[in-house]
Amino acid sequence: MFLIFKRLWQVNWAEQWQYRANLLMYLMYWLVSPIVYLAVWTSIANVKGDVNGFTANDFITYYMVLLICDQVTSNIIIHTFAYKIQDGSLSGELIKPIHPMLTSALVNNIAFKMLTIMGLTPIWAILFMLFKPDFSGIVLTNVLLAIPVMMIAFFIGYLLSAAVTSLAFWTTRVYSIHEFYFALILLFSGQFVPLPLMPKLIQDIAQYLPFQLLLYFPIQLILGKLSADQIVMGYIMSGIWLAVAIVFFSLIWRNGVKRYSAVGA
Repeated sequence: MFLIFKRLWQVNWAEQWQYRANLLMYLMYWLVSPIVYLAVWTSIANVKGDVNGFTANDFITYYMVLLICDQVTSNIIIHTFAYKIQDGSLSGELIKPIHPMLTSALVNNIAFKMLTIMGLTPIWAILFMLFKPDFSGIVLTNVLLAIPVMMIAFFIGYLLSAAVTSLAFWTTRVYSIHEFYFALILLFSGQFVPLPLMPKLIQDIAQYLPFQLLLYFPIQLILGKLSADQIVMGYIMSGIWLAVAIVFFSLIWRNGVKRYSAVGA
């Protein structure tokens, strides 16, 4: 299995380098919104002094860390797999002795992610020089604790997004469904605004959903804003939602493949 993943990595890594313009467009797509939020909320905080206790530096550090966490935990499976179900090209992958979505598609996402992180680095450095964030509250221990959290968050997000993508077995409107799913992430993950600034109802709902694990939890962990109990609870919730995501994806995929049909299938 190791040799299979090694070969898939070599193929997908080389493939990603062939689509540099596409890579740049995706990177800009991911960066525009957080940078706009960063500029807007920082400006408001500078004028008012703070926003419900959030100072300008709090917003700067929050969104600067968010840019990194978002690149690590996000995925593009809807854009790289849904069309295969719709146009029938999945047929050739189903006869291979590997899972189409948990091997090649997964490695493709990781290869894409590595390149976008490389592209993010100089942009992040420029933002650092422009906004001059104070990261004095960050300690190495919290950063190390956040690494497995973000890895688990990536797999939670990937499996849930893969489950939504697999709805293409039933409907051609899967892209619209995924847009609604993405809107939920935007609302409950803390990407639009830190969750403490959201209405209490949203905060209460968010703590039971997986979306805050994708961004808000690792961001707060890195910034040192969580107590030991909150960190432990976050890890427990991550484990629970990873198990739920695995089961949910497996059910959707298994039933979807049973009803799949295409020319030559």
